[in-house]
Amino acid sequence: MSTQGPLKDEDVQKQLKQMVAFIMKEANEKSDEIQVKAKEEFNIERQRLLQAEKLKLTKDFEKKEKQLEVNKKIAYSNELNQARLRSLKAREDAVGKILNDAYANLATLSQGPAYKDLLEDLIVQAAVKLNESSATVVCRQVDIALVEGVLAKATAKYHQVTNKQIKLSLDTKNYLPPPKVPNSEAAYCSGGIVLSTAEGKILCNNTLEQRLSTAHEQLLPTIRTILFGRSLSRKYFN
Repeated sequence: MSTQGPLKDEDVQKQLKQMVAFIMKEANEKSDEIQVKAKEEFNIERQRLLQAEKLKLTKDFEKKEKQLEVNKKIAYSNELNQARLRSLKAREDAVGKILNDAYANLATLSQGPAYKDLLEDLIVQAAVKLNESSATVVCRQVDIALVEGVLAKATAKYHQVTNKQIKLSLDTKNYLPPPKVPNSEAAYCSGGIVLSTAEGKILCNNTLEQRLSTAHEQLLPTIRTILFGRSLSRKYFN
């Protein structure tokens, strides 16, 4: 068995350097391995986060896109509804203008020669509707002479139409409002009569204003068709 003498300082330093170099090599290799693994894990985590953010952004975009589409539809529906309302208002204004013009022209009916015959027909029509044996005619004060002049004819025509007798009398105490006075807000009547019976408890309003109002209600669908044409959206027509 051989023995070695004490190591020289040079040998010790050499061995120490070799050991340090080996340790440093191992440390560097381990450090590189850790860095590579950390980088891989970082890239994987970064990719996961990017995918998650992309998915979130995509969902947010789709949600906002859908909301924008809904808002567009709501805005379009509101605008369409507003346009429809404006159209309806314009139509009603046009019909209202015709009605107002008709009311304004009513006064001319009582100024023409045919007004006397019209009063006779209005009295007969009201008498037929009341179907009573006696009735009182209420008229404008300016129409008293005209009404007195047609009472006999109206009585005869009523008998001819219904084969019944009726006693017609003229109310000389109560009158319908007078003709319209320009620039006045006072009540007025353009003409016609009111027939009353049973001490005024039963009335038949046959003034020109009432006749126009009744005609307007009955002919409104026809007026609208004449003005605006037939609506294809309506299933039934009057």
